[in-house]
Amino acid sequence: MSTTPDTRWAVVTGASSGIGAATARKLAAEGFRVVLGARRVERINELASEIDGVAVALDITDPASVEAFVERVETCNVLVNNAGGAKGLAKVADADEDDWRWMWETNVLGTLRVTKALMPKLVASGDGHVVTVTSIAATEIYDNGSGYTSAKHAQGALHRTLRGEHLGEPVRFTEIAPGMVETEFSEVRFGGDAERAAAVYQGLTPLTADDVADVIAFAVTRPSHVNLDFIEMKPRDQASATRAHRQS
Repeated sequence: MSTTPDTRWAVVTGASSGIGAATARKLAAEGFRVVLGARRVERINELASEIDGVAVALDITDPASVEAFVERVETCNVLVNNAGGAKGLAKVADADEDDWRWMWETNVLGTLRVTKALMPKLVASGDGHVVTVTSIAATEIYDNGSGYTSAKHAQGALHRTLRGEHLGEPVRFTEIAPGMVETEFSEVRFGGDAERAAAVYQGLTPLTADDVADVIAFAVTRPSHVNLDFIEMKPRDQASATRAHRQS
């Protein structure tokens, strides 16, 4: 990383696709230099070339990977905790502990590791901002989704706690909680079953990754005294995690 006093650096996790990739592009367009972190290095290398960013391999479930990643980040003004995901739709009675373990490692402990490691640099920047992408599942529950909703509730609680713990310090905290967004999310949840994933969005117009990226960029480009604490966003046709209007 080469930097100048005027350079504002943003770190985006899960930057290889979906909301993460869209956010990296949007922040670059807003004048940030972006460090892209993800496991799929070929994808972030390509995106980094496109936006004049820096691609660094990152597996947020691996403490050693997080440590190596953070060592490459000299300065951090904005951190976007985007990496996460869901696996399966099982009842509690049929819960797969490996799926639960992956969801908690990715959504909760991964967010903890990256945020904890970068917080000193965010504060030292004199104008830091942590954005955590959770979900409406961070405040709602639904049948067969307890592994994901419990992880997202915990991730949201982690993020919101930071607001009080760092009150008075030069760092802001924004939680973005999207509803239905058409990305690779559902394909991951359903183990690569593209047909089942597509059915999630049938009959309505879901949010896109760019929609969420626009909101993230808006939040981090407000004046430094303005903190947008919590932003929930859903498609017009979605009222909650369990209620949506679909065209027949």
